[in-house]
Amino acid sequence: MILNHNLQANSATNNLQTFNSELSKSLKRLSSGSKITEPADDAAGLAMAMRLDAKLKRIDAAESNVGNAVSFLQTQDGYLNKISSALERMSELAILAQDATKSDDDRSMYNIEFSELQNFIDEVKGKSFNGVDLFGSDPATPPDSLEVTIDSEGETMALNVIDLAASEYSDAISLSSVDSTTNAASAINAVNAALDQLAEDRATIGASQSRLRLKSEQLTVGKENLTAATSRIQDVNVAEESTQFARSNMLVQASTAMLAQANTLPQNVLKLLQ
Repeated sequence: MILNHNLQANSATNNLQTFNSELSKSLKRLSSGSKITEPADDAAGLAMAMRLDAKLKRIDAAESNVGNAVSFLQTQDGYLNKISSALERMSELAILAQDATKSDDDRSMYNIEFSELQNFIDEVKGKSFNGVDLFGSDPATPPDSLEVTIDSEGETMALNVIDLAASEYSDAISLSSVDSTTNAASAINAVNAALDQLAEDRATIGASQSRLRLKSEQLTVGKENLTAATSRIQDVNVAEESTQFARSNMLVQASTAMLAQANTLPQNVLKLLQ
């Protein structure tokens, strides 16, 4: 029995500090919901989680790009659908104008409607989506494809801008009339060529929409998997950590009680000196 050093109290103090540290760590984890409350908890896991979080942000941005691209194509196709109706009516008027029983005055009436439909299509050429041209309007400067980033790694997809200034359309829009049987015969050929080109353009849009929808689904699945991976690294298992918290809490209480007992041991030495 000694007076100068209370070794039992020192040991109890060390244990109390250790269990207090564990209890504090459990409290941080349970209150934050994260296993990693500081880099020292899991340095490699923290680095991996940061990379995964950054990739998730890029996927969110790519999903936004894909959604905007789909909206762009839907807007394009909406206008083309109306152009299809206009061209179909123009072809009908061209056939009616070729009727030998019609007078020139009749054909003049048909031509008025035919011209209005041409004007409608011509107006569509200048339409835009959020400031981006939907269609070509100048034959001297055909539109370029639009490169859309559709992946977190920077993968791009080219969206073809439909060129309404192409010859197939311009012949029907600018160079046709039905004011005579001869002109009506030429007009029907021009309109049919425009309809063929329109069908090809709408098919191209449909193919692009199909690819973008699949890409959107792929991004959604990838995001789900990355979120699960990040969760396994960062998120605390509440049931497991609660058990650890209860254990640490009991050990802190026990260590505190034993420290109090250890601090009373030197008093026994004093009894020997009486």
